[in-house]
Parts: sequence; structure tokens; C-alpha cells
Amino acid sequence: MIAVKRRTKIVATLGPATESDQALDALIKAGVDVVRLNFSHGSAEEHQARAEKVRAIGKANHRHLGILADLQGPKIRIERFRDGAIELGNGGKFCLNADCGANDGDQDQVGITYKTLPEEVSKDDILVLDDGRIVLQVKSVKGPKILCSVQVGGKLSNNKGINLKGGGLTAAALTEKDKEDIITAANIDADFIAVSFPRNADDIIQARQLLRDAGGEGDIIAKIERAEALDNLEAIIQVSDAIMVARGDLGVEIGDANLPAVQKQIIKKARDMNRVVITATQMMESMRDSPIPTRAEVFDVANAVLDGTDAVMLSAETATGSYPSQTVRAMSDICLSAEQQHRASHSTHRLNTVFNRVDEAIAMASMYTANHLGVRAIAALTETGSTALWMSRISSGIPIYALSRHESTNRKVNLYRGVFPIYFPTIHTNHAEANQEAVDLMKKQKAVEDGDLVIITKGDLMGTGGGTNAMKIVEVGNMAKYVG
Repeated sequence: MIAVKRRTKIVATLGPATESDQALDALIKAGVDVVRLNFSHGSAEEHQARAEKVRAIGKANHRHLGILADLQGPKIRIERFRDGAIELGNGGKFCLNADCGANDGDQDQVGITYKTLPEEVSKDDILVLDDGRIVLQVKSVKGPKILCSVQVGGKLSNNKGINLKGGGLTAAALTEKDKEDIITAANIDADFIAVSFPRNADDIIQARQLLRDAGGEGDIIAKIERAEALDNLEAIIQVSDAIMVARGDLGVEIGDANLPAVQKQIIKKARDMNRVVITATQMMESMRDSPIPTRAEVFDVANAVLDGTDAVMLSAETATGSYPSQTVRAMSDICLSAEQQHRASHSTHRLNTVFNRVDEAIAMASMYTANHLGVRAIAALTETGSTALWMSRISSGIPIYALSRHESTNRKVNLYRGVFPIYFPTIHTNHAEANQEAVDLMKKQKAVEDGDLVIITKGDLMGTGGGTNAMKIVEVGNMAKYVG
């Protein structure tokens, strides 16, 4: 009996809670597909050590784990308070002062890291601090001082983030620290680099060029977390390899009530444009301190799966939480259950589309055939993973196995929904031998069994990227039954 495989992938952030070999091993065994290194914290040496550990333990578990390097982006934050956290009352006054010392905040004012903020805000603008917990209305700007009225008060502590509701701040997406971190990401051979707070396509193009200049071959992920990014969404998706719905800062800028519809819009647009999409932020937040999720979190993860997301991401839940492996296991169970729903395995994606590439047409034809013929699995012999990516845009319950000789390709496709990498080192000029070896390998891994139908896609010139031009249907255990 072939076990049902979870198609939605899980990204988990590493941190103090997963620092030991035992904790990381448990995380991988629980089902993590891609690990996230948060470059907002830690040194280059620490990231290097974590990457080496991930790959060593992943190899021991026979897993092709991807590594995602998440850049910090511009720090638009308050500075620190002299005597610790303060309490702001509704209707009170408070000042954000660009000239205030980094450690000199008090009950009346605090410094800010983004020194040009006073030049970019105006009377009646709304500034949201600490992910929406504190809301200030700008009453006036006097030189370096932003004089505010407290609309929503509460406890305010050091280094909390600042957002302008509605967006519009001009801070560059790539800081000097980010540029250095891109070099680190290239040195550790990160599979994915996430760009924080991009405003437009140029930010993504610049990040890709910096990565290539540093010798990195990773894919670029655009984190959609600025209001203005939504105005440039299609252009950003076009130049990115993947999109992350970063719901924290995005919710602060556009309002949390608008997030559900925007999340669905981003996921659909990314899939329509053949890009991978990750849904992130507070998906299982309560499991930082609890061994079970809330029902609201269960619904949140399930809805993202039903919307068609490729991956769901955990942040503090696995980085600093008390139950990292249990959280991954709980998330995996939710994904598996949601994937049993009809809408998660059926699609009319691109049925009426004209294809411009032969390999793309083969990928689409394979999925259409598989969904209508009772095929057990698809084997895509691939150099770059492109064929598997196109296949994965079609909602289906049929697993797609990406067979590649390149470890970097195997790690990247591990983020694609419904795609499972298998190391396939051999390049054959004899296609019958290649087909047989592919099926034998899948049978050895218990992906198929005798009597199953399998679709195999590959190119006449095996070993050439973008060369997929053939689809063949075979029966496991009777490879000669279907000829042609």
C-alpha cells in the first residue's frame, strides 16, 4: 500500500529552540522541507554553522532540505528606553525624535533608527508600532521631532518596529547589511534568498544581481509586506522565483481585516504566473507555549492550503517556542487533512492557455493525462526543476517525483507543492534504460508498485536544461506494455 504524501511544504525557522543536534533532528523527522535562517539575528559564522548542520543531519535522514536565507531589510524601529519599557495611555502625547540618543528614551519621547522619518510623514498620518499594538496619530512635525497623539496605548518596549499605515516610506529594500548578508548567503550556497520590504521589481532585480555577482545560484523570494508592493504586485512576481505573503507588516500597513482577501489574491496571482508562494506569519503562534494549536490556527493553515499555497511557514514557533517538532507535526496533519478536499486536488489552471515552450506544454499535457487516467505517479527527469514546477501549478492528488542529478535542483523543488525530489545520477542515451532505472528507483523508494501506471517526462538530449520534449506512459513491472 502506497502511503499518502503531504503535498504542501513546511518552512521552519531555526533559532535557540532548535540549536541542538537532537532538536534539529526531531524537526526534520517531524516533516520540515525547508529551513529558514533569519538574518535579522546572528553572525555570518553562526549561519554558516547552522547551514552545515542542516545539510549533515538532513543527509543522515535521506532528505534534500532547502535552506532559505531571509534578509533583514530596512530597520524602521524605535530606539531604546533609559529605564525600561513605558506605558502609553490613550489620548496622551508622545514624541518620536530622530535626535534623541539611542538609549535615552523616556515617558515623553524615544529615538528612531530611520532618521529621515520626520521628512516622510505629515499631520494626521497614522504610525503603527509593535505590529499594531500601539497606534499614534501625527499631530505635527517640528524638525527632527514627530509629535503624536496616542490613539491606542499600551506597553512599549525597546526596538519595536514602526509602520506607516497605508505605506509610502521610501527606505531602500536592500541595506548595507543586506548586501553583506547576500555574500554570506552565497557562501553557504543558500537555495532561496528572501528580500524583505521590496517596493518594486527593481529591488528584486538588484538582489538577484548582487547574489549572482557573489557566486550564488539561489532563487529569489519577494516578501510582500509593504502596501506599495501590492500596487506593483504583477511586476514583482514576474522577476521573482517565489513570493512570500508576509502577513505581519503587511497587515499593519493595509489593516488586518483586508489581509484574507489580499492573501487569496497574491496566492492566485503567483500560481497563475507559475511562481511558488509561501504563506507566513503567526500560523501556529499559540504553539510557542502550547502543545496543541487553537482551532482558529487550524482553520488558518487549512485555508491557505485550500487557497493553493505551496508552503506554510513557522517563525517564532520553531525558533524560540517550547514545542518546535510538535508544531511541525501538527501543521503537517492539518495540511494532509485539507489536501483531501476536492478543491485541493482539481484544477482548470491554464486549460485555455497557449504555451510558448515545448517543455511547458509537455508538463501541462502530463498533468492533464495523469488526472484523467488513474496514474499513480509522475516522474520528471529534470536538470533545473522547471518541468516539475509547471506541473505543480496544476492542483492534483498525484505525486510528482523530480529526478535530478543536481543536489541544488533537488533542494529547490522541495519547496514546490506536490513535488518530491529523488537523486537520479545517471544520464542515458538509451531511453528505455533510463525509463527502467527511473521506475526501479521509484519502486525502491516505495513510491510505486507493480501494476501502477507512471508518466515519465524527459528530453531527447538528457542532461540539457529546458530540453524536456517527451512524455511516456509505462506500467510498473511491465515496461514493454506501452510502446511509443
